Amino acid sequence: MSASSSTNGASIDATVKHATADEFASSSRARVEQLMLSCPDQTSFAARLFAKLIAAREVRGELALLGLSHEELRALFHRHFGLESAPLDATSQATRVLVQEQAGFVAALRALILQYANAAVDVDDARCLAGIIAHACLRPDHLWRDLGLAGRDEVSAMLERFFPALAARNVDNLRWKRFLAQELALSLGQTPGPAPGCPGCEDYRFCFPLA
Repeated sequence: MSASSSTNGASIDATVKHATADEFASSSRARVEQLMLSCPDQTSFAARLFAKLIAAREVRGELALLGLSHEELRALFHRHFGLESAPLDATSQATRVLVQEQAGFVAALRALILQYANAAVDVDDARCLAGIIAHACLRPDHLWRDLGLAGRDEVSAMLERFFPALAARNVDNLRWKRFLAQELALSLGQTPGPAPGCPGCEDYRFCFPLA
């Protein structure tokens, strides 16, 4: 890791405990623009998307919650931002350890999402994104917030670009986390139910009134 990466990581660690939601959002936007300055293609949809996903976790010292190994993250930084190293926080030096049930859910959902990968996108990008989405479904909020995006429309655009056939299956316009959990359950011959993170969401009773 470069000295500047180490310094940036230390700075984030020192301030993250005291930041407000607005400060996190501001720091995330600034980090996105910083990453994009290194991007060879300023118009790249994929690069800006990954910059947002990375920044949302990095400014909170939560890179491990992306669910990517250090090697995957390093390759992602190199692929989109021309950087040879990726910043690490204390928890991201190893892949996050999940309980068995969570690990099974993540692995199965990632595999399902990848079945619908757009042949026109970079396969490594698709793999990283499928893992990031699957891990985000463990967290207790709307999927767009768990990913650090601006709203549902950004999740829709992401899925339509990378996994269009999967996005097209959401004919009932379900909330994306609920839809993904439903698709996974149906693919396994199980009764659809909430994703692991759903019970903590403010709209849990809206999606699952009988749960």
